[in-house]
Amino acid sequence: TACPIQGHGGREGTHPGQNTSPSQGTSSGTRTPDPPESRTWPLIVFKMAGADGDDSLYPIAVLIDELRNEDVQLRLNSIKKLSTIALALGVERTRTELLPFLTDTIYDEDEVLLALAEQLGNFTMLVGGPEYVHCLLPPLESLATVEETVVRDKAVESLRKISHEHSPVDLEVHFEPLVKRLASGDWFTSRTSACGLFSVCYPRVSSTVKAEIRQHFRTLCSDDTPMVRRAAASKLGEFAKVLELEYVKSDIISLFTALASDEQDSVRLLAVEACVSIATLLPQEDLEALVMPTLRQAAEDKSWRVRYMVADKFSELQKAVGPEITKNDLVPAFQNLLKDCEAEVRAAAANKVKEFCENLPEDSRETIIMSHILPCVKELVSDTNQHVKSALASVIMGLSTILGKDNTIEHLLPLFLAQLKDECPEVRLNIISNLDCVNEVIGIRQLSQSLLPAIVELAEDAKWRVRLAIIEYMPLLAGQLGVEFFDEKLNSLCMAWLVDHVYAIREAATCNLMKLVEKFGAEWAQNTIVPKVLGMANDPNYLHRMTTLFCINALSEACGQDITTKQMLPVVLKMSNDQVANVRFNVAKSLQKIGPVLDSNALQTEVKPVLEKLATDQDMDVKYFAQEAISVLALA
Repeated sequence: TACPIQGHGGREGTHPGQNTSPSQGTSSGTRTPDPPESRTWPLIVFKMAGADGDDSLYPIAVLIDELRNEDVQLRLNSIKKLSTIALALGVERTRTELLPFLTDTIYDEDEVLLALAEQLGNFTMLVGGPEYVHCLLPPLESLATVEETVVRDKAVESLRKISHEHSPVDLEVHFEPLVKRLASGDWFTSRTSACGLFSVCYPRVSSTVKAEIRQHFRTLCSDDTPMVRRAAASKLGEFAKVLELEYVKSDIISLFTALASDEQDSVRLLAVEACVSIATLLPQEDLEALVMPTLRQAAEDKSWRVRYMVADKFSELQKAVGPEITKNDLVPAFQNLLKDCEAEVRAAAANKVKEFCENLPEDSRETIIMSHILPCVKELVSDTNQHVKSALASVIMGLSTILGKDNTIEHLLPLFLAQLKDECPEVRLNIISNLDCVNEVIGIRQLSQSLLPAIVELAEDAKWRVRLAIIEYMPLLAGQLGVEFFDEKLNSLCMAWLVDHVYAIREAATCNLMKLVEKFGAEWAQNTIVPKVLGMANDPNYLHRMTTLFCINALSEACGQDITTKQMLPVVLKMSNDQVANVRFNVAKSLQKIGPVLDSNALQTEVKPVLEKLATDQDMDVKYFAQEAISVLALA
């Protein structure tokens, strides 16, 4: 039998801008699709064992056939198993038949092309190793020119991957010409792809070729199409890292300056990213003249997106330019970003407050923070935008370790208190989550006097969602404050939540108890929690009696067999006689839940009779859950 691979039927046409190497298309390098009847596809004839009845290779034939199936999903599945097909065909037929076929069929759904681009990056050994890796370039070149960005990006990623497997000679003979073709393609799609390939081939080619590569990159940096300039700007820093220092100064700086003053803000903001890489490459004495004018301009750019990028990269910029320039230039720039008119910029800058302060030169750190940064931080605490306040709350506690005990108590504690009472739950969460670093600086006593009253106040807030938020932080808080302090100050709160009038609070309080037991251990639970929980079994309110059962469900595993059998089980069994059906069917559910913790003797002698009695209850739900428990616990 023979299984020919031919073009999949009825799917013609190409993406606009799809081009391949000129040898495969028209004189301009853009391929024009042939009409279906005139297209001749390469045939892969897969010979299979016939005479001896060996059909083990039949699945391969099916995969090959599916490459041209009408169904997109089948084609996609087949592409994902391309390595299996290549292994079965062997390296030579993969090179001479499968790859030309794949190159010629790059007219497909984007998801199929994406899978193909990914597969080809791992194909080196399947075409015969590094010696033949250049055979993978034609299909990847075609994929690097399609319209869909994710496909192009994946093709570029695969090209970068296989570029390292080319020998220096092959790189110049095969890879570098591909980069040039992409860089001078008619459509912007190929030119954007070229931007990602310069840095991988530059270090390993001759100086003549290096000069050509630099020229191509210069051309793309001033391309008419913003998308191409954007791609070039995004790779500027990466390209600068592989260049010799003299060319960084002569070529890259002028490109950086041009891109940083581009008319499109999407290009300018990418130049800010490149600034970090460029600044790390230059000697300190050149930074002031070559980089700082452009950086100052970016920090005051008319577009908030560019200022946002400066704020976002601020810590990296600070490390790159060193302490002197930080003191003279970056401190005022950072102040301006913290006071920016756009909330997004303020939030990005607020996020960097701790890092920026940590990286300030030690001799002047405290002075700079107290006189320049802290006044801005105080304003941000009462900012109108919740994202800004939240970003600040996530890092502000870290300032206490930098400023020390006295400054924390005098200047930072009032800010923490204000944030603990903020209406935005995320701000409160961020403060509570980081209490441990303040605790280290000022000690537990000071912390309890200043911040805990605010936490207790929130725990009793009239809005149930506020109470809920505090419950969720309680295990975190308990871990930071320790068991003694917790018992003294917060235990009664946790128990009060169990009888809250809102079910969501009671439910969260139950989960909270389980987490506390996991943190503090079974002995603590036995002495502190279990007696109070079991006491609620006699509460006149049936909802509170049900909470007892929910707590027992949650605590049984954490407390272990001994406490469950001796203390909790008798209470559950006693509640099976409750007047309220809801309580009785929850008894059945509880017995089912704690059953696996109990030993077989307790199950047979104590649990089984109660469940059998409940299984004959007048209430349908009680009956149902009792029978389910008997079945699950295998007591029938």
